[in-house]
Amino acid sequence: MDRIRVMLADDNLNILRLLTDYLSRKPDIEVVAAVSDGVEIPDCVRQHAPDILVMDIIMPRRDGFMTLEALNGMEPSMRPKVIVLTGLARDDFIMRAIQLGASYYMVKPFDMNLLYERIVEIARDQPQPVAAVAPESPEETLDEQITNLFLTLGIPAHIKGYQYLREAVHMVLENHDVINRITKELYPGIARKFDTSASKVERAMRHAIEVAWSRGRLEAVNQMYGHRVFAREDKPTNGEFIAMISDKMAVRKTA
Repeated sequence: MDRIRVMLADDNLNILRLLTDYLSRKPDIEVVAAVSDGVEIPDCVRQHAPDILVMDIIMPRRDGFMTLEALNGMEPSMRPKVIVLTGLARDDFIMRAIQLGASYYMVKPFDMNLLYERIVEIARDQPQPVAAVAPESPEETLDEQITNLFLTLGIPAHIKGYQYLREAVHMVLENHDVINRITKELYPGIARKFDTSASKVERAMRHAIEVAWSRGRLEAVNQMYGHRVFAREDKPTNGEFIAMISDKMAVRKTA
């Protein structure tokens, strides 16, 4: 029987090396490619034609959800089966990944042997569950909460507005009054940290919010919080967006 062609995608180079070393020792597996940048995945899939793609959700320049969407645009004969291997254990993330075509969702930390078994089962079209979640996940850090929310909204991690908005949320959580001095204190403070101008900070944030609203994932965030937080027809200003996110983070922090 032909060996299973596996492609790996993770921005953690240590994990890439571990997976490559482990899977390469399996006689029925051929690791055909390993990439650490999300934007490279579609072209690499076309070039190497893997049977299975094992990838993280958090990737530079193109996240896993965007990658799944891109793969869905390929000819069916070119599409690999996808195993998502990530540290994000949210039920809505699992649901979205499966809806976008992922065959399996595995949460880090993971068992190498279990991953190997799932690769073989999925490649051979054997039945398997859709997800394996780590039994004891540590409580999310503030950065992880913000990352999860921004990723759910569809704000790509590689754009500058993502970094600026995340920093803004941190600043407001440390001192809520700064939201009332957004042009005089918040924008300039972020600009100093990232060695840019306040006007560029403002424009980059606006662009990030526009990207989020154009990608139509608002309902997923509303479901996450259990009520209507965002409306497609009511795009907020930078300040309103930062205030809303900060308020949600503050509530979760004290819950």
